[in-house]
Amino acid sequence: MLSRAARPALRAGAAVATRPAPSTAATFATLREIEGRLKSIRNIEKITKTMKIVASTKLHRAQRAMTESRNYGQTSNEVFEAAETKPLEGEGKKKLVVVCSSDKGLCGGIHSGLSRYIRRKTAEAGPGTFDLVILGEKCKAQLQRTNAKDIVLSFAGVGRDIPTFADAQAIADQIVMLSGDYSDIEIVYNKFINATSYEPTAIEAFSEEAIAASPNFSAFEVDEEIIANMREYALANSLFWALSEGHACEISARRNAMDNASKNAGEMINKYQILFNRTRQAVITGELVEIITGATASEDM
Repeated sequence: MLSRAARPALRAGAAVATRPAPSTAATFATLREIEGRLKSIRNIEKITKTMKIVASTKLHRAQRAMTESRNYGQTSNEVFEAAETKPLEGEGKKKLVVVCSSDKGLCGGIHSGLSRYIRRKTAEAGPGTFDLVILGEKCKAQLQRTNAKDIVLSFAGVGRDIPTFADAQAIADQIVMLSGDYSDIEIVYNKFINATSYEPTAIEAFSEEAIAASPNFSAFEVDEEIIANMREYALANSLFWALSEGHACEISARRNAMDNASKNAGEMINKYQILFNRTRQAVITGELVEIITGATASEDM
């Protein structure tokens, strides 16, 4: 005979016996699925936490390189501001826009922000009004859907490490050798505001004709070779500044993205852990009910 404490469970078992019993195999399969998902989410959480730590370590170096690169770009801008250099507006001449992105992902919408800026600029100025030089595969893949005809030059392998002036100089050499006659060059990059925010910004890089026509330059007799070298050097300075700022923004955005991903993974782990515990408890309760029901049936026999 069973004790009085077991009689409520007997009544519950009798009530359950009148309904179709759920498949125990299906319940165990569900438990295995939940356990597998928990394991995969925990692995993802480990990866995102590791990537966040790596990005946090790289951010300080990237910010220091960004601060040093500003001396190059801002000094060139001060020279052209003192010379009162302005873009030339020539009929039939296009503008060249250089987009500074990278090849790496997992950093939020930092690359899509640049692509949206270019698409908005295309909608305002009209298609075919400027050509594109794209640094990095991310923006190239996005802009090929809408501005494929405007892309005249692209570079891969950008963003693997902190940009150097030698990298910027090599890119400037290729841009200077383009066959198009451009009225102006504009460099679009992500400007670093703080560790959590950035915005697409443009830097003017003037053509040789614009530099030669500057009011405070045209008053002196300057060799054309010097102007060409000055223009290429100023372009390299601006590219170095833009690449360094963009790299710092990318590292900061990746750290924030991995931090958010780790938090989301933690929330999912908690939810699936509660679901796993409830499902496991339901399996144990069902087995107890089956045992008690079987004992009751044996007594009746």
